[in-house]
This record gives sequence, C-alpha cells and structure tokens, in this order.
Amino acid sequence: MKIMNKEFFEALEGIERANGISQDILIERIKQGILKAIKRDYPNTENVRIDIDPDAQNFGMCLLKTVVEGEPLDPANEITLDEAKTYDAKAVVGGTCEIPLSPARFGRVAASSAKQSIRSDIKQFERDRLVAQYKDKEHELVSATVLKVEPATGNAIVVIDKDEIYFPRSEQIPGEELRAGDIIKVYVVGVMNPDKKPSVKVSRTHRDFVRRLFELEVPEIYDGTVEIKGVAREAGSRSKIAVMSHNPDVDAIGACIGAKRSRITAIVDELSGEKIDLISYSEDDAEYIASALAPAEVVSVKLAEDGSKSCTVTVPASQLSLAIGNKGQNAKLAARLTGYKIDICAAGEKNGQAE
Repeated sequence: MKIMNKEFFEALEGIERANGISQDILIERIKQGILKAIKRDYPNTENVRIDIDPDAQNFGMCLLKTVVEGEPLDPANEITLDEAKTYDAKAVVGGTCEIPLSPARFGRVAASSAKQSIRSDIKQFERDRLVAQYKDKEHELVSATVLKVEPATGNAIVVIDKDEIYFPRSEQIPGEELRAGDIIKVYVVGVMNPDKKPSVKVSRTHRDFVRRLFELEVPEIYDGTVEIKGVAREAGSRSKIAVMSHNPDVDAIGACIGAKRSRITAIVDELSGEKIDLISYSEDDAEYIASALAPAEVVSVKLAEDGSKSCTVTVPASQLSLAIGNKGQNAKLAARLTGYKIDICAAGEKNGQAE
C-alpha cells in the first residue's frame, strides 16, 4: 500500500505541474471522481470517506456502516457486531465501523469512470484557466516564439507563456516568412468560443497591431502626450496613422519618427517593411482629408453641402495617380482613416471630366 500511495502522489504532482492546477483543487476533483466510482459499485451506501493527505502520503477510502445487534435491516449501511470486530476489535453496537476499500475493488469499469471524471474536470479547469489568462491579455501586444511552420500552408504554431497557439497564415503579414525559433510580437484579438472549446486568436494583420507597436516604441504615446486618433491599414503594404499632440511643445509626427528615425524604423522592421504614412490629425475635416491623402499634394477639398460624409478632392494632374495609389490603395486608406467617401479629380477636371 505504501508503494501504491507513493506512486499516486507522484502522479498527482505530475498532473499539478503539467496543468498548472493547485493541489487542493486537484485533490477535490479526484475525490469527486472516486466518490462517483464507489457509488456506482455501492449504490445504496450512504456514507463514504475518502482520505487524500499529500503531507502524510496517505491515500485511502472506506465505507462507513453502523454497528447493529442481530441481523441488519439495511445491509448497505449496517453491519453486525461480530463482522465489525473483524475490522475493529473495539467495535460496539451503535458505533461506526470503517470498511477499507482498495482501488482494485472498484473493478475496471469503476476505475475508468473515476479517471474519466477527473480528466473531464481537468479539461474544464484548463478551459477556465485559458479564458482567464488571455482575458487579461486581450487587445494587448505579447511576445511569441514560433514553434513550427507548416511548409505547405504557412500556418504556424507559436508559444505564449508555455501555451501553444495556432497562428494561421491569414493572420500573418503577407510576404513575411516565419521560421521555427523566431521571436515575434503578436496582437491578442481575444478568446474564441470561451464557453465550449476556447482558442486564442492572435494576429499581425489587425490594424490595432500597428497601434500597439507605436505605443510600445513611442513613450509620448504611452504617456498620453501624443494620441493616435485613427489607424487605417492594408497589412503588408501600407498603413496610415493619424496623430495629434496634447502638448504644443511636442511635435506628434517627430515623436513617432524618433531621433535618426529610430522609432519608426523599429516599427517598420517589425512589420516586415510595411510603409507607414504619419498624418497630422485635424478637427477641420477638409484639412484632415488633405493630410490623409499624403504623399500626394492636394489643391482643394470640397465637402458635400448636404452634410453627408462625402467630398470632392482636387489634386494637380501630375499627382492624380499618386493620390489614388496602386489599385486605389491610397484613396481607400484615406477614406477609411477619415470616414469620408472621397472622389478625386485632377485640376482642370470635374468628377473625372474635363471642364
């Protein structure tokens, strides 16, 4: 019995280490699982005691029966004095007799039931732990180590705080090549299906991934001196970031670029070369729209008179392609950033038609 107890507690410590479950919680779950198994073999027994004491390395269980004189009326919960004395020489009528049980007495089915119950509880605990742990990290930037990358699909597994997280190709920056052992930053989007089979979603394509990188690299953003007012992003290609300063002595764009472009360079490197346009935010919508179309020059911005979020922007003819961008990207990002529908025309034209 001593050997079996030692093996049991060694296994208990192993489960505790592997699952991060405190021993007290684990012991309670095991007791519940064993009780279910005992009740299956002894369905009419009302009193069962299970002792699990890691300090004393004691693991035992027993049925508790009342000692009666004469033939028991309830054999499942009563025992004769003569039979009780075979377990305890000091047994008396009216007292309680402990009848030790060995795990072997449960039989294969009962033992399997206990194990399954414990396993189910551990899975639930793991689900609860995962949800609680990553709720704190939700919408934050964390470091992850690439464990492996599937050559055929590019899907990867990354490790965050010993947890293996699935990182699909669709959430990776287009064009970047991850390798096992790489340490990367990822944005924790959130915990999916928290009530069923939870999984952690991480991303490097989310627009707030860029926002968090700026907060990390630019102290003035972190302390609130400079504020990011908007982010529009085409992952792997270009991002537009609108910033403003709450301190007249601090230049918002200069703070984001940093001395010798050190801050912006660190961010671009993390984004695998993605271009970044830093835009000065303005409460004047026309001025904001003009800035958002950078690097193109803008001649004028005419807001819709009906108050709708639409406008017509005039640019020099030589700047038309630059304002629209490759496949319309520059105009689309400016529209996302400002919230306006933008119609661009060259000077000397109206809505794309010569005057």
